[in-house]
Amino acid sequence: MIWRALAASIATLALAPGMAQAQAYQCQIPRGSFSVPAVQRDGPARQVPITGYTLSLSWSPEYCRGRERRAGDSRQCSGRSGRFGFVVHGLWPEGRGTWPQWCPASRQPSSAELARNLCMTPSVGLLAREWAKHGSCMTQRPESYFKVTRILWSSLRWPDFDRIARSDALTAGDIREAFAQANRYWKPEHIGLAVNDRGWVEEMRLCYGKDFMPAKCGKQRYGPADSEPVKVWRGL
Repeated sequence: MIWRALAASIATLALAPGMAQAQAYQCQIPRGSFSVPAVQRDGPARQVPITGYTLSLSWSPEYCRGRERRAGDSRQCSGRSGRFGFVVHGLWPEGRGTWPQWCPASRQPSSAELARNLCMTPSVGLLAREWAKHGSCMTQRPESYFKVTRILWSSLRWPDFDRIARSDALTAGDIREAFAQANRYWKPEHIGLAVNDRGWVEEMRLCYGKDFMPAKCGKQRYGPADSEPVKVWRGL
């Protein structure tokens, strides 16, 4: 079911191979194997019908502010593995009034499967957690979950957020409009933002329907109003 819906959306959306990868500047996949971290459940298992999806994208310069020396964030934040812009936090299934999570999973991702995604999501622990909490409710195989995520990620074109960050009187609507202008079929109403208490953008949340086509975000996913002032930290 998930593959039929995704195939239909790919036939419509204008793909731009390699454009999203440019958000991971100089990123390299690490060599060798590593242990797959254990994941602790932080809430109840919940299986409800899926009504749509959210691709949550974290803005690394803001996330890494103050985390440059933390061992757990070294790949994303130290600069030794490359400089990152937007990266995938996770692909989340949505439900009506709630969301599915922590579904039973008979398979766990291998270290090789996690490694191939580290330029998209530069954290082994986060990749393992996203599969356990969200991916397990979408498909039976972690490889399928990450493949779907990579396809959506690779379909995105990116405006120059370093330039956008320098704009005077930047608003949430300005960011939505810039992304929509760079991506055919996307409209500002499809693009949610998460902003912290200090007004800095932390995440972009792209809303999809059950058919994996862009869809209007609900109020919670949409975040700040278009007129609300926001700031984008460039890591400088």
